[in-house]
Amino acid sequence: MNPTPEALIESARQISDDVLFPNALAADRAGVVPEMQLQCLADAGFYGISIYCDSATVAKIIEIIASGCLTTTFVWTQHLGAAAATNASAGPVKDELGAELASGRRRAGVAFAHLLRPGTPMSTVEPDDSGWVLNGTAPWVTGWGHIDVVHAGARHGDDIVWMLLDAVDSATLESTPVPFAVVDSTQTKVLTYRDHKVPTSRVTRIEKYADWRSRYRLGLRANGSLALGVANRCCRLLDDSSMSAQLNHTRDTLNMIDPADEEAMSIARADASLFAVQAATALVARTGGRAVMMSEHAQRLMREAMFVMVQGQTPSIKASMLNKLTA
Repeated sequence: MNPTPEALIESARQISDDVLFPNALAADRAGVVPEMQLQCLADAGFYGISIYCDSATVAKIIEIIASGCLTTTFVWTQHLGAAAATNASAGPVKDELGAELASGRRRAGVAFAHLLRPGTPMSTVEPDDSGWVLNGTAPWVTGWGHIDVVHAGARHGDDIVWMLLDAVDSATLESTPVPFAVVDSTQTKVLTYRDHKVPTSRVTRIEKYADWRSRYRLGLRANGSLALGVANRCCRLLDDSSMSAQLNHTRDTLNMIDPADEEAMSIARADASLFAVQAATALVARTGGRAVMMSEHAQRLMREAMFVMVQGQTPSIKASMLNKLTA
């Protein structure tokens, strides 16, 4: 039996405050997310929330957990879309991996950011006798070393073929580190495919590229929870009622927007990211000279605020941020 939304939210608060936040500075510097923190999320049932929770509950849980440790949260959230896609698949991949991903016994990352880039596709697939042959590159694959599979998308003409790849370097799949100034412990890599074979049984879905772009736009709200999480922790450390009220207003605005209204959602997403920067800046000012020390949460949250400005960004979100910053 799956936990109730209320039980999950309460569990998220406890884990965020008692486990993740006290260890956030260490996780930031470690170069790898401590396994204990990811296992804690799995044991509490959070690896399956994209399957059995509504989107509002998922958004709330992401914010709470991100307020504890953005690095841990970013690795974990990559799993959610892969778990949902696998369990929604009509193919044999659901029987093979659906329950494993839902429980967190197996963990997933994603490789699809490249699909948003204009021009020649960066990753392509062609059919062969046993399934598909994958070539190209996929940047920004998060969680390497933490994950068992990657939910990768690649172009085949006007279609996207979605498949689960084993997250293991081989003669046909190579991972290259991407050093980050923030959330570096997420072990984010660039993947290179060279005639990498994927059996048909590992395909979760094949859909039109245009259909996916429309579906992607409907999911812009979720990434706003990462910005809210960073801002949430800053506001709690500041203990300032006006900043907390502004956080609540920013969250309420995001929650009220129809996901299909891309323009309004882009503005709200931009506002959430800029508020995270504002809250982190206020925390640095309140902390003073100690804020530049690696032992202080202020510097970590300031860097994380920079990260949520660019993570999950679209051209319209970027334009909205720039308009507000340069007006």
